[in-house]
Amino acid sequence: MSESLTFSQLQLPEAILKAVTELGYETPSPIQAAAIPKLLAGEDLLGQAQTGTGKTAAFALPLLARLDPSQIEPQILVLAPTRELAIQVAEAFQAYARFMPDFHVLPLYGGQNYSTQLRSLKRGSQVIVGTPGRIMDHLDRGTLVLDKLRAIVLDEADEMLRMGFIDDVQYIMDATPAGRQVAMFSATMPPQIRAIAQKHLTDATEIKIESKTSTVERIEQRYVLLEGSQKLDALTRVLEGEEYDASIIFVRTKSATEEIAEKLGARGYAVACLNGDMNQAHREQTIRRLKADQLDIIVATDVAARGLDVERISLVVNYDIPYDSEAYVHRIGRTGRAGREGKAILFVSPRERRLLRTIEHATRQPIEKMSLPTGQVIEKRRIDAFRAQLAQTLETQNLSFFQELIAEWRDSMETTDADLAAALLFLAQKDQPLNVANQFPELREPFSRDRNDRPNDRGERNSRFERGDRPERSERQERGDRPERAERGPRRNREMQGNYVTYRIEVGKEHGVRAGDIVGAIANEANIDSQFIGNIKLFDHFSTVELPGDMPNEVFMHLKKVYVRKQKLNIAVDTGAPAADRGDRPDRYKREFDRSGFGQRPGAAPKKPRRDRDPS
Repeated sequence: MSESLTFSQLQLPEAILKAVTELGYETPSPIQAAAIPKLLAGEDLLGQAQTGTGKTAAFALPLLARLDPSQIEPQILVLAPTRELAIQVAEAFQAYARFMPDFHVLPLYGGQNYSTQLRSLKRGSQVIVGTPGRIMDHLDRGTLVLDKLRAIVLDEADEMLRMGFIDDVQYIMDATPAGRQVAMFSATMPPQIRAIAQKHLTDATEIKIESKTSTVERIEQRYVLLEGSQKLDALTRVLEGEEYDASIIFVRTKSATEEIAEKLGARGYAVACLNGDMNQAHREQTIRRLKADQLDIIVATDVAARGLDVERISLVVNYDIPYDSEAYVHRIGRTGRAGREGKAILFVSPRERRLLRTIEHATRQPIEKMSLPTGQVIEKRRIDAFRAQLAQTLETQNLSFFQELIAEWRDSMETTDADLAAALLFLAQKDQPLNVANQFPELREPFSRDRNDRPNDRGERNSRFERGDRPERSERQERGDRPERAERGPRRNREMQGNYVTYRIEVGKEHGVRAGDIVGAIANEANIDSQFIGNIKLFDHFSTVELPGDMPNEVFMHLKKVYVRKQKLNIAVDTGAPAADRGDRPDRYKREFDRSGFGQRPGAAPKKPRRDRDPS
């Protein structure tokens, strides 16, 4: 169905079609072709499709088409299981609505400052994308009002079930007004998800899309983790350090093709761009130049590169990661043609790591992490290339005129052949210096102290304390009021290693707190992995928790302002004294902490606490 259909045939508004075209979308994926007409008509939808099949556009495009731009109250609510997915969905909405005036989208997720979210909510946003825990928080606080909600989307519903959010989702669904449109997407359809669909969806259309995505086995696939500001430097290193005949660089927008091609041209590369603004004659001329070795690099959008078949292309660089795996497969398919080997390199920012995992899952192939070429590697390649040019010149050119000049200059300047050759070499390489080993400092990998650290399938990190963007741990643990979970098996005690300090927090049994609430708050707000949270004891008016002794002071100060069960933690080192006598962190302890780097109280024996809670 989608192979012969185009986006222009889906009756989307002109502003959305323009954005879709600029993003390089040409034909809708199967889930998009099936879902968009139904959602445009206002129908409820239950979609079963694997991650990476283009679900975001399948619900975002038609719901944006039904949006009232004059209404600043939330009209669309999207629930996502993790903060990373919430951010990515919000960014996709922003990209699709770039030509819609007065449009605002707001992501709401745990770990982000409440005051920032409150200011944004007061300004007004037509689309809210959030994780269940933080959405419930704002509903309970009265800071998120859904009276004028027109549609709600459950994205990756089975993942929310797996992470324990299903009761939260039910709570949120019940808080939305009757008559709103509902779209639910899930890779699988377990009974609990089916039950939610039967309760909240009305006469829903059910769509099931089988994933057929595959990739080319002969293509070597790698990725680089970096910040967006590092991309151009990284691209230069890749083009300098990798062996390739010709390369195509993929970006998301037409303006980016022109900007990057211009910057690479200024660095001496034979480069041109391909985008949707080019007429067919110009496009064909560019491809002819690439085939004739007059160009080595093409910077292109997805739509402009469709059908591009040039055997010379042996390297594909995904400068901007694609939003879905099908686009990725189309991109890397531009290399490895005619049975030849090909290479594909993907630039990934911290926020985009979920897209990386999505692509790996959909293509059923791992994408290996790579290190960028060092200055020494680039220097060696430049020298080898210059030497090859020199050897070819010696073999193919008549040099008699230049030999006479060299002899004359040597005598008149009273120098040696070696010094004269060195001076000429210096002049010849000025535009692309050969001696560059020290001019390429190592790029700092974002949000990682360990350069070999790669997030595992749960998005966890090796470091105990990691501030900044972080894949979401159990979002439902970040707040207080939760329905009780099903009965668990017997609790396991696990002995903790290293020095631990006992802290007191001002939330206890009278506030309805559970150990899991405390773990969730500390894990989410301070980014401390739950395996490093020790013994927790609950008392009537307060609780104690054992945390690693090397907790940075800025993490400690941040935890003082965190709320659990609507109670401020006001965390402080437990001295056994009443709350009124404790004050803040003792100066004597702080001095010892700052001097030693460990949080153990002076004179106290190292602890190996045991957990009195379920460590799962």
